Amino acid sequence: MSSLTQPNLRVRLLPIVLKILILSLIASILGYMTYVAFLAGETVIGSVLALVMLGSFVVYGSRKMIPLKFLFPGIVLLAVFVVTPILYTVLMSGFVYKTGNEITREEALLQIYETGYVPDENFTAYYMTLGKYEGEYAALLTDASTGVNYLGANGLATVLEDGQVELDEYGSAVGLEGFTPVSFEEAAADEASIIDLRFAFDDGSFIRPESLDAASLTVQAFKFDVATGKLVDSVNGITYVDNGNGNFVNEADPQSKLYPGWRAFNPLENYVSLLTDPVIRGPFINVFIWTFSFALISVTTMFAAGLALAIALDKKIPLRNFYKSILILPYAIPSFMSILIWNGMFNRDFGAVNQLIGVNIDWYNDALLAKLVIIIVNLWLGFPYFYLISSGALQALPGELEEAAAIDGASPTQIMARIKLPLLLQILSPLLIASFAFNFNNFNIVYLLTNGGPVDVLKGETAGATDILITYAYKTAFGSAEQNLGLASAISVIMFLIVGALSLWSLRRSKVLESVM
Repeated sequence: MSSLTQPNLRVRLLPIVLKILILSLIASILGYMTYVAFLAGETVIGSVLALVMLGSFVVYGSRKMIPLKFLFPGIVLLAVFVVTPILYTVLMSGFVYKTGNEITREEALLQIYETGYVPDENFTAYYMTLGKYEGEYAALLTDASTGVNYLGANGLATVLEDGQVELDEYGSAVGLEGFTPVSFEEAAADEASIIDLRFAFDDGSFIRPESLDAASLTVQAFKFDVATGKLVDSVNGITYVDNGNGNFVNEADPQSKLYPGWRAFNPLENYVSLLTDPVIRGPFINVFIWTFSFALISVTTMFAAGLALAIALDKKIPLRNFYKSILILPYAIPSFMSILIWNGMFNRDFGAVNQLIGVNIDWYNDALLAKLVIIIVNLWLGFPYFYLISSGALQALPGELEEAAAIDGASPTQIMARIKLPLLLQILSPLLIASFAFNFNNFNIVYLLTNGGPVDVLKGETAGATDILITYAYKTAFGSAEQNLGLASAISVIMFLIVGALSLWSLRRSKVLESVM
């Protein structure tokens, strides 16, 4: 009895032990990642990791939830790599987040303060003797206009009585008890540290070195009024107000801004600027129109070429299998490699295309020619796919339809146009819509072939003639001197809505097809 019970016990314990070991491994990995995230101050990431770890224990530690055990990893990956980026992009589209507006409001105010120090209205200057006091760099300072002496040490400026200091023949302070002068050579060797010295007065003004033997009195030009939220330039008499878009602007002249600005949440600002700001609206509309045109022309030409080849090879002809093998070669080669090869073939000076036709054409510096190049190369890359799906769809059509039409006296052209083509379009419409959505966001072909060009920088153009929405968004975020992440996010949200609508339409077309079939 014991010999039979012991193996059964082992069989029952083995899954439990394995489950405990696997859950312990998952807990140790996720626990460490959670600890590191909280340690780095990433509270959101740490909280998500903690929830995933807790969810793993709940799902896999229970004997129930059998379907969820299979779905849980996919749900986590979907949430992390699909849902989270979408939500983050939507959130970022509501921020004024660009070059000059990248930090928080508090950090921006601090930097404005740091750059807002100016000489006082009397341009007070000091003779300065550098030395060490209590082990730190210090300075004996003599006001050039009043002759008052000061000790600058430990970040403070302190008035000295006449009897406390030793003066040189010019009346400048050069000695003090506990003060050890440093040589000019020693000071020059550490000039960077000396220039950064600041000796403050109680009113907020301070003395700072201008050289190794002279200093000046500096005052803060800006004063922030907490009650009104205004920033006042007391030197120039200018009042700056928050414009709601991440900058302090001159109250009398809103076009005059203070930099840096900060990331400001204004949910509709980027979307409104796409329609109202002439600098953004013009390029955006041109890119938007070309994006739809490019996707439509690409799908139409690729489908027409693929269908024509499928019809031609649908009949039994010599070497048909050989032709079929050759036709799918462009589909078998990685697209980015083909694009780079075609890029070289259309080179003005050394390209095979110009050498073949015997004309020196600058394909990439003319807007119309550059668009033609993109359409040609995209046709080369895409027609094998449409050839394959068209061939499959043709073979799926009942042969009785063609025979019945032929008996009724229909010509081959009429059979194709009135019977086969409508059925093919009905069968392939979801794939055509999906291909349109793909070409709508076909980043590789544009970026690798023309880089969105040509673009006339001298005219202030911000978008190239062949840029589509996705390359325009990329350049807006990363490819120009002024990086506008908020605007790029807004463009990305628009692309997402368009592609999402196309995908939903494709899904509905698929359901209609299922009901028809």
